[in-house]
Amino acid sequence: MLATKTIVEEIQDLKREKNAILLAHHYQETEIQEIADSIGDSLELARRAQSFQGDVIAFCGVWFMAETAKVLNPERIVVVPDKDAGCSLVDSCRADQVRAWKAKNPGYVIVSYINTSVEVKAESDILCTSRNAVDVVNSIPADQPILFLPDINLGNYVKAQTGRENMKIWPGACIVHATFPARRLTAAKLEHPRALVAAHPECPADVLKMADFIGSTSALIDWCVKHPASEFIVMTESGVSHSLHKLAPEKTFHFVANENCNCSECPYMKMNTLEKLRDALMTLQPRVELPLELMERARLPVERMLALR
Repeated sequence: MLATKTIVEEIQDLKREKNAILLAHHYQETEIQEIADSIGDSLELARRAQSFQGDVIAFCGVWFMAETAKVLNPERIVVVPDKDAGCSLVDSCRADQVRAWKAKNPGYVIVSYINTSVEVKAESDILCTSRNAVDVVNSIPADQPILFLPDINLGNYVKAQTGRENMKIWPGACIVHATFPARRLTAAKLEHPRALVAAHPECPADVLKMADFIGSTSALIDWCVKHPASEFIVMTESGVSHSLHKLAPEKTFHFVANENCNCSECPYMKMNTLEKLRDALMTLQPRVELPLELMERARLPVERMLALR
């Protein structure tokens, strides 16, 4: 009698059958990260998608990330486990709003955080991630006015780091990072006085002021793993605990609850499951389908970002 396959075995078989790669963001559930071919932040996964040579990209993240993978791989099939896995930053900044702003404010360079829809990317001059946002802004001539969108906290952090006074910032926010209250971080520091604080730049400014390190998701992980300290308070989505504990099992990591869910999880990222991933590989649905003209317009600002090393 043949043993019934586990869902992980089904996924592995489907990956081979479809000649697929599985990309997973650090905020995904542990069981998805465990079977991914590549785990990373937005920049790492965009570059991995750009270099992929197979037929199918199964993107375990949120929808805008899968759109970016499709833009970089227009000839390949890109699927996601759950099409409804969205992003509050994407929702805060529509393409029609950006077009209206540009019409009233000609001459601005549009720097868009990668957490935007493909339609907004197509309206942009260059993209950035939390890891390279400062470098992207510094690559633009100092006298050139900039619109940075859509994350207000990341924008304010970049503005402070670059000294760019001629930079306007869109008023969007991440529902996870923006609701980390400074009072809870203060309480955590009192409870864990030996712990260092690592924070994502999407956090509010009063949280960032208390941080020993500020950086992108992957940069936070790298810093915590390599730092000689043994205890950290990590101000980002708690999905990073998978990589942190795997890479530094001897260290202790604390996470602070935000105001929205009294947790440190992104509800959109957690919508993906192994069952949905298996079904997506089996049916090749939900599939990212984008007009060629839109992809061509969006690819240019993406490639400008990727050209910055």
